[in-house]
Amino acid sequence: MGRPAKFTHSQLQAAALALVDREGLAGLSMRALAGELGTGAMTLYNYVSQREDIDLLVVEAVIGEARWPLVDYAQWQDEVRAIATALWQAVRAHPHAIALILTRRSRSPAVFEVTEALLRALARNGRSGQALLVAFRAVSGLITGLAQSELAGPLALQASESAELTIARFRALPAERFAHLIDIANAAAGSTADTEFQASLDLLLAGLSADRGGGDR
Repeated sequence: MGRPAKFTHSQLQAAALALVDREGLAGLSMRALAGELGTGAMTLYNYVSQREDIDLLVVEAVIGEARWPLVDYAQWQDEVRAIATALWQAVRAHPHAIALILTRRSRSPAVFEVTEALLRALARNGRSGQALLVAFRAVSGLITGLAQSELAGPLALQASESAELTIARFRALPAERFAHLIDIANAAAGSTADTEFQASLDLLLAGLSADRGGGDR
């Protein structure tokens, strides 16, 4: 009878995600994960055999945080909104992991499950084939795109200057040349990422609702 496992899969996931949250992807390695778990690198090889396995731990940990009510939604839009919002909240909480989600999603069973749920909701509007693919890419792109822009955009917390200084710089531009840029800078002063995501999702769902062709187009 073999010795019981020293670490559970959930512990490995939590440790890998903690590393990425704290150090970014550059800080994720076999040696670093072993240190996070308080063990040696050779012990870790009993659980993961290569770097890609560690990457998948992070992806699974993030996607595993996406939870939405499992009920019978009367409208497909409500189901899409619930899933998309859950994904947005999970991804936004761990922005350094976005690159892994984008590049490793085709290898993660956890991603398969949530992807199928989102596709199933979108398909309720009669979409299939190319039309379903485009709708899915639009929703998933909105989720990861806005999360990435919050991490790397000019108003990001990691930016070299405060959001207030950035907005002030835009407001000081010549109004006759940059009227619309100044307009959204003023709007950004009182906006939040959550508000912008929900409003963007409203626009996207309205477009998908109006395009009722569905089918394999």
